[in-house]
Amino acid sequence: MHLVVGLGNPGRKYERNRHNVGFMAVERLARSHGLSDFREKFSGLFARGELSVGGERHPVAALAPQTFMNLSGDSVQPAAAFLKIAPSNVIVLHDELDLPWRDVRVKVGGGHAGHNGLRSILGRLGTPDFVRIRIGVGRPPPGFRGEVADYVLSDFDGMESAELPDVLARACEAVEKVVGLGAAKAMSVLNASAPKPKA
Repeated sequence: MHLVVGLGNPGRKYERNRHNVGFMAVERLARSHGLSDFREKFSGLFARGELSVGGERHPVAALAPQTFMNLSGDSVQPAAAFLKIAPSNVIVLHDELDLPWRDVRVKVGGGHAGHNGLRSILGRLGTPDFVRIRIGVGRPPPGFRGEVADYVLSDFDGMESAELPDVLARACEAVEKVVGLGAAKAMSVLNASAPKPKA
Protein backbone atom coordinates (compact mmCIF):
# COMPACT_ATOMS: atom_id res chain seq x y z
CA MET A 1 0.00 0.00 0.00
CA HIS A 2 1.04 3.60 -0.65
CA LEU A 3 0.17 6.64 1.43
CA VAL A 4 -0.38 9.67 -0.83
CA VAL A 5 -0.11 12.96 1.06
CA GLY A 6 -1.10 16.37 -0.29
CA LEU A 7 0.34 19.33 1.62
CA GLY A 8 -1.42 22.60 2.37
CA ASN A 9 -3.04 24.72 5.03
CA PRO A 10 -6.64 24.17 6.19
CA GLY A 11 -9.28 26.88 5.91
CA ARG A 12 -11.01 28.86 3.17
CA LYS A 13 -8.49 31.73 3.24
CA TYR A 14 -5.74 29.37 2.06
CA GLU A 15 -7.58 27.08 -0.35
CA ARG A 16 -6.47 28.80 -3.62
CA ASN A 17 -2.93 29.56 -2.41
CA ARG A 18 0.09 28.27 -4.33
CA HIS A 19 1.16 26.58 -1.07
CA ASN A 20 -2.02 24.46 -1.21
CA VAL A 21 -1.43 22.86 -4.60
CA GLY A 22 -0.68 19.56 -2.82
CA PHE A 23 -4.18 19.58 -1.29
CA MET A 24 -5.66 20.29 -4.71
CA ALA A 25 -3.77 17.43 -6.31
CA VAL A 26 -4.62 14.77 -3.71
CA GLU A 27 -8.29 15.79 -3.84
CA ARG A 28 -8.30 15.44 -7.62
CA LEU A 29 -6.56 12.05 -7.39
CA ALA A 30 -9.12 10.75 -4.87
CA ARG A 31 -12.03 12.00 -6.96
CA SER A 32 -10.74 10.66 -10.29
CA HIS A 33 -10.09 7.17 -8.87
CA GLY A 34 -13.27 6.97 -6.79
CA LEU A 35 -11.62 6.71 -3.38
CA SER A 36 -13.82 6.84 -0.30
CA ASP A 37 -15.04 10.22 0.92
CA PHE A 38 -12.48 12.07 3.00
CA ARG A 39 -13.13 11.85 6.74
CA GLU A 40 -11.31 13.18 9.77
CA LYS A 41 -8.53 10.89 10.94
CA PHE A 42 -4.84 11.19 11.88
CA SER A 43 -5.24 14.97 12.38
CA GLY A 44 -6.12 15.19 8.70
CA LEU A 45 -8.66 14.30 6.04
CA PHE A 46 -8.23 10.65 5.12
CA ALA A 47 -9.55 8.42 2.34
CA ARG A 48 -8.85 4.89 1.10
CA GLY A 49 -9.33 2.95 -2.09
CA GLU A 50 -7.44 1.73 -5.12
CA LEU A 51 -5.67 3.29 -8.07
CA SER A 52 -6.24 1.59 -11.38
CA VAL A 53 -2.94 1.79 -13.28
CA GLY A 54 -2.23 -0.15 -16.47
CA GLY A 55 -5.07 -2.55 -15.84
CA GLU A 56 -3.89 -3.37 -12.32
CA ARG A 57 -5.39 -2.14 -9.07
CA HIS A 58 -3.17 -0.85 -6.28
CA PRO A 59 -4.36 -0.13 -2.72
CA VAL A 60 -3.74 3.43 -1.54
CA ALA A 61 -4.59 5.78 1.28
CA ALA A 62 -4.86 9.54 0.73
CA LEU A 63 -4.18 12.14 3.40
CA ALA A 64 -4.52 15.93 3.59
CA PRO A 65 -3.02 16.97 6.95
CA GLN A 66 -5.11 19.59 8.78
CA THR A 67 -2.33 20.54 11.20
CA PHE A 68 -1.13 23.54 9.19
CA MET A 69 1.90 23.14 6.97
CA ASN A 70 4.69 23.34 9.54
CA LEU A 71 3.24 20.40 11.54
CA SER A 72 2.39 18.13 8.60
CA GLY A 73 4.52 15.33 10.02
CA ASP A 74 2.23 15.14 13.06
CA SER A 75 -0.43 13.80 10.69
CA VAL A 76 1.74 11.81 8.27
CA GLN A 77 3.75 9.79 10.79
CA PRO A 78 0.78 8.43 12.76
CA ALA A 79 -1.03 7.52 9.53
CA ALA A 80 2.01 5.70 8.11
CA ALA A 81 2.60 3.90 11.43
CA PHE A 82 -1.03 2.79 11.78
CA LEU A 83 -1.15 1.52 8.18
CA LYS A 84 2.33 -0.05 8.50
CA ILE A 85 3.54 1.85 5.43
CA ALA A 86 7.31 2.22 5.02
CA PRO A 87 8.65 5.73 4.29
CA SER A 88 9.64 4.56 0.80
CA ASN A 89 5.91 4.05 0.08
CA VAL A 90 4.92 7.52 1.28
CA ILE A 91 4.31 9.92 -1.64
CA VAL A 92 4.15 13.64 -0.79
CA LEU A 93 2.68 16.17 -3.23
CA HIS A 94 3.94 19.71 -2.55
CA ASP A 95 4.59 23.11 -4.07
CA GLU A 96 8.17 23.67 -5.27
CA LEU A 97 9.69 27.15 -5.60
CA ASP A 98 12.79 25.82 -7.35
CA LEU A 99 10.83 24.52 -10.34
CA PRO A 100 9.12 26.78 -12.87
CA TRP A 101 5.36 26.97 -13.00
CA ARG A 102 3.77 23.96 -14.75
CA ASP A 103 6.80 21.70 -14.16
CA VAL A 104 6.08 18.47 -12.25
CA ARG A 105 8.92 16.19 -11.18
CA VAL A 106 9.47 13.12 -9.02
CA LYS A 107 12.22 12.92 -6.43
CA VAL A 108 13.21 10.44 -3.72
CA GLY A 109 15.07 11.63 -0.65
CA GLY A 110 17.04 14.82 -0.23
CA GLY A 111 16.59 17.77 2.07
CA HIS A 112 13.60 20.02 2.66
CA ALA A 113 14.99 23.12 0.84
CA GLY A 114 13.24 25.35 3.37
CA HIS A 115 9.81 23.81 2.82
CA ASN A 116 8.29 23.58 6.30
CA GLY A 117 5.92 20.75 5.40
CA LEU A 118 8.77 18.58 4.17
CA ARG A 119 10.89 19.61 7.17
CA SER A 120 8.17 18.38 9.54
CA ILE A 121 7.62 15.09 7.70
CA LEU A 122 11.34 14.41 7.52
CA GLY A 123 11.66 15.04 11.24
CA ARG A 124 8.73 12.84 12.24
CA LEU A 125 9.52 9.95 9.87
CA GLY A 126 13.19 10.12 10.84
CA THR A 127 14.32 9.70 7.25
CA PRO A 128 14.33 11.72 4.02
CA ASP A 129 13.69 8.62 1.94
CA PHE A 130 10.08 9.25 0.97
CA VAL A 131 8.84 10.10 -2.52
CA ARG A 132 8.13 13.73 -3.41
CA ILE A 133 5.98 14.91 -6.30
CA ARG A 134 7.34 18.43 -6.78
CA ILE A 135 4.79 20.77 -8.34
CA GLY A 136 6.57 23.85 -9.66
CA VAL A 137 5.16 27.24 -8.68
CA GLY A 138 8.28 29.22 -9.59
CA ARG A 139 9.95 32.07 -7.75
CA PRO A 140 8.21 35.41 -7.12
CA PRO A 141 8.21 37.54 -10.30
CA PRO A 142 10.30 40.71 -10.53
CA GLY A 143 8.61 43.50 -8.64
CA PHE A 144 6.74 41.19 -6.27
CA ARG A 145 6.23 43.05 -3.02
CA GLY A 146 6.85 40.84 -0.02
CA GLU A 147 8.78 37.80 1.12
CA VAL A 148 8.83 34.35 -0.47
CA ALA A 149 6.36 33.22 2.21
CA ASP A 150 3.95 35.93 1.05
CA TYR A 151 4.25 34.61 -2.51
CA VAL A 152 3.42 30.97 -1.72
CA LEU A 153 0.57 32.12 0.55
CA SER A 154 -0.95 34.17 -2.29
CA ASP A 155 -3.51 32.83 -4.75
CA PHE A 156 -2.74 31.62 -8.26
CA ASP A 157 -3.20 34.42 -10.78
CA GLY A 158 -5.65 34.26 -13.67
CA MET A 159 -3.26 32.65 -16.16
CA GLU A 160 -2.07 30.07 -13.64
CA SER A 161 -5.65 29.27 -12.61
CA ALA A 162 -6.48 28.50 -16.26
CA GLU A 163 -3.49 26.16 -16.53
CA LEU A 164 -3.92 24.62 -13.07
CA PRO A 165 -6.18 21.70 -14.12
CA ASP A 166 -3.49 20.44 -16.51
CA VAL A 167 -0.81 20.78 -13.83
CA LEU A 168 -2.93 18.85 -11.33
CA ALA A 169 -3.62 16.15 -13.93
CA ARG A 170 0.12 15.69 -14.45
CA ALA A 171 0.74 15.57 -10.71
CA CYS A 172 -1.86 12.79 -10.46
CA GLU A 173 -0.23 11.00 -13.39
CA ALA A 174 3.07 11.18 -11.51
CA VAL A 175 1.47 9.48 -8.49
CA GLU A 176 0.02 6.79 -10.77
CA LYS A 177 3.44 6.17 -12.32
CA VAL A 178 5.13 5.88 -8.92
CA VAL A 179 2.47 3.45 -7.68
CA GLY A 180 2.40 1.42 -10.89
CA LEU A 181 6.07 1.42 -11.93
CA GLY A 182 8.01 2.23 -8.78
CA ALA A 183 9.73 5.53 -7.97
CA ALA A 184 12.94 4.92 -9.91
CA LYS A 185 11.18 4.06 -13.18
CA ALA A 186 8.68 6.88 -12.67
CA MET A 187 11.52 9.36 -12.28
CA SER A 188 13.21 8.24 -15.48
CA VAL A 189 9.96 8.41 -17.45
CA LEU A 190 8.44 11.60 -16.08
CA ASN A 191 11.47 13.76 -15.38
CA ALA A 192 12.82 13.22 -18.90
CA SER A 193 9.51 14.29 -20.43
CA ALA A 194 8.83 17.31 -18.20
CA PRO A 195 7.79 20.34 -20.26
CA LYS A 196 10.39 23.04 -20.83
CA PRO A 197 9.61 26.36 -19.21
CA LYS A 198 8.09 29.03 -21.42
CA ALA A 199 10.53 31.59 -22.79
